[in-house]
Amino acid sequence: MKKILIIPVFALFAITPSLSFGQTTKKKTTKTAKTTSPAKAAVATAADIAEGKALLAKSDCMACHTLDTKLVGPAYKNVAVKYPDNAESYDQLAGKIINGGAGVWGQIPMSPHSSLSVSDAKKMVKYILSLH
Repeated sequence: MKKILIIPVFALFAITPSLSFGQTTKKKTTKTAKTTSPAKAAVATAADIAEGKALLAKSDCMACHTLDTKLVGPAYKNVAVKYPDNAESYDQLAGKIINGGAGVWGQIPMSPHSSLSVSDAKKMVKYILSLH
């Protein structure tokens, strides 16, 4: 009796995969290139760079940073070498200026500058990254 049940069950499992292959349809997938609109493209204009330089000059940043020598924090030129001059870096570094933090350049934390606007912080970053 057991042998009689085993054979039909085995046959059912053997036939089922072949039946499903006949009904399979292929999905056509297309990849579209991600484009950035010109309005969202980050461009460091000469005006942004000049404003960033002026903002740095009147801030407390020079107490810990210099143009080309490590003081407490990294030299601006070293930052410019480490980060690409693009929108992602502008966002990341502006956030670091505003929120402060430690770990990327050592364990001495940079104090937060929460009174700075994101726009001004990005201009400062654009100036720093232009030094490369």
